[in-house]
Amino acid sequence: MGRWRDGRGELAVHGLRGGLVSVPLEIAASYRTRTKGLLGRDAVDGAMLLSPAGSVHTFGMRMPIDVAYLDRDLTVIAVRTMRPGRLGLPRLRSRHVLEAAAGAMAGWGVEAGARVRVEAGPGAGGAGAG
Repeated sequence: MGRWRDGRGELAVHGLRGGLVSVPLEIAASYRTRTKGLLGRDAVDGAMLLSPAGSVHTFGMRMPIDVAYLDRDLTVIAVRTMRPGRLGLPRLRSRHVLEAAAGAMAGWGVEAGARVRVEAGPGAGGAGAG
């Protein structure tokens, strides 16, 4: 699996109960965009993928968020909801972190054990499938 570049794409969620959900995705792969993440925003349209990443914080955030920790195969390790001003614990096998508005991931079927696939848009390049 290659590396992604900053850009947009689609997140395909293969839930444990069957079905497939497609969600708009922002990809934050550079140090600068990963560091900024969702800081300063009042909302997020879809989800943001931070890659590589093993943990996140919500210092300076204006809203609570759902955080999904993904392994190298894009399988969900854990999902947590974090209020602003919190420090997330690092996950040992986590290689990527997915962020979305609080409560969104449950509706998409993102839970421990679920698989996701990233379909990078033009210019977001490399890693592709999961």
